[in-house]
Parts: sequence; C-alpha cells; structure tokens
Amino acid sequence: MNTLHTGARRRVLLAISSLASLASFALPALMVLAPASASAQVFPTRTIRIVAPFTAGGGTDLVARTLAEGMAKELGQPVIVENKPGGGTVIGSDMVAKAPGDGYTLLLTTSAHAINTSLVKNLPYSTDKSFTNVALVGRGPNMLVTRADSPYKTIKDVVAAARANPGKLTYGSSGNGTAVHLAGELFKMMGKVDLTHVPYRGAGPAYTDLLGGQIDFVFATAAGVGKFVESGKMRAIAVTSTARSPQWPLVPTMAESGLPGYEADVWYAVFASGGTPPDVVAKLNAAVRKATEAPVFRTRVESEGLVAAVGTPQELATYVRSEEARWRKVVVEGKVTID
Repeated sequence: MNTLHTGARRRVLLAISSLASLASFALPALMVLAPASASAQVFPTRTIRIVAPFTAGGGTDLVARTLAEGMAKELGQPVIVENKPGGGTVIGSDMVAKAPGDGYTLLLTTSAHAINTSLVKNLPYSTDKSFTNVALVGRGPNMLVTRADSPYKTIKDVVAAARANPGKLTYGSSGNGTAVHLAGELFKMMGKVDLTHVPYRGAGPAYTDLLGGQIDFVFATAAGVGKFVESGKMRAIAVTSTARSPQWPLVPTMAESGLPGYEADVWYAVFASGGTPPDVVAKLNAAVRKATEAPVFRTRVESEGLVAAVGTPQELATYVRSEEARWRKVVVEGKVTID
C-alpha cells in the first residue's frame, strides 16, 4: 500500500510539473498579445491633441476644429487643436513625428505633407516612417483666377497669350513651395508655357495685387477666392480638380479645358505618430469617419470648397505615395526651390 501511495504521489507531482512547464511557455505569448487588445479597450483615457501646422483662423484650422468637435463626441474624451505654423508645415509635423506613438498626438495637415518630401532638404523626420496613416478627411479644388476686366476668359486664352509672350504673363501664389505654387508649375509643364511666378507672404497680398493690376493671375484655394468670384471682382478661369466643384458648377476643370490629366487637388488628412498600434488607429479612423458624417462638418467644409472623403488608413497610405510621386516630378522638372 505504501508503495502504491508513493507511486501515485509521484505521478501527481509529474503532472503538476508538466502543467507548470506549459504555463511558462504560454505566459510570454499571452503577455505579447495582451497590450494590443488592452490598448483598444482603454483608449482613449485622456485628452487627444490635434496639431494643425498652420495659423489659427485659416481653412486648415477650421477643418481641424470642426473635426475635433465630432471626434470628441465619438471618443468620449476632449480633443483640442494646437496651431504650430512655420517651415511650410514642417515645425508642426515634426512635433507629431517626435511624439509617442500612442494615438494621443495627431496631425491634421494638407497636400504640403507630400510636397515637402521632395521640396524640403534635410527634413527632420521621415514622411513614410515617422507617421501612422489614420484617414483622408476631404479633397477639393484650387482655382486659377484673374481680374473681372481681364481679357483672359478660358485656359485656351491663357495658353495662347503665354506662348505668344513667353515669360511676360505673371501668376501669384501664397508663397514658394505652397500647393498653389506647385499647381501653377504643373500648369506650366502640362501647358508647355512660360509664366513668371510671383510668390507672396500669404494669399491676401496676392489677391490685392491681382485686383490692383500688378499681376495677371493667381492660383489659390477655391475657398480663398470664392468670395471675390461671387462678388464679381475676380473671374474664375478653371478649377484644378478632376471634376467640377459642387460649389462652382459653372467653372470648368483644367482637364476639360485642354489639359487632360491635370489634377492638383488640395486635401486634408489625419496622421498619428509613428508606431501607433493598429487597434488604436482603427478607433481613430472610425471617429474621423463619424465626425465627417455630421451635418455641421459637411456644412463647414463645403464652405471651404471641400468634399468629405474618408477612407481606410491603407487607402491614405496609397494616396500619399501617389501624391509624393506627382509632386516630386513637378519639383524636379520645374526646378522648384523654397530658397
């Protein structure tokens, strides 16, 4: 009996030892899996910050603040906007690039994000690696405008005059390296014309000089010049989007005006810091989508000439890569610099 009792006890001890060994192997795997699922369950637990790399009061600021309102309702935590202008969006973007990848610091930026990759030397971050794609927010057109009393009414008029007088016609923009400057350079390349670019420190002075007769045209955001077009002070020659704008349905696109394939949309997108967990990104993407579906958001972005267009993070990644390639070609072939 004692022998049997001892043998049984040994078998029990061996079974316990085997279970302990299995647990020792399973525990690390569980520990690896736990943070990913836990991050989704608890995120967010505090205020989320959206960095807008532009001055307060502009179009990007308006989009960011309207988006923040909707996201806060969806996520159940405050979402604030912090304006960090400077360096052609580089200063604000760098803040987000260097923030922890936890989903609490976001970037709401524009097509400058893709343009700067080839335009700005020695960027302090990697456009591809320092950010996590969250969602495209919306897209809209830029616009080529002239004075109401200008002889130029169509793209064909502009191209004909530019070819007859190389370098004599001028176009203004809000600054070297801006999206509207690049829209003008793309026009020069595709139209095979020579226009002289006149950069300004901001859009306002460019509008003033156009109205005063100091320059012939301005490439600008549709939202920026829309009020001048509506009041009859400026004439809209064409929009730069692939389709006509719902806000200005009578204004033709560049493509249908003789430049097939021309596209120079302005777009807004949300990025998180690099390394943000996929489950947190999914929550942020869903919150952006819900925010853009709200009537107040659609009303406000429509005033900026935008159309809400939220997709998946993967779709944003593909879109940004295509935009980087598009503008790299313009920067290189047009010898565009920001010096």
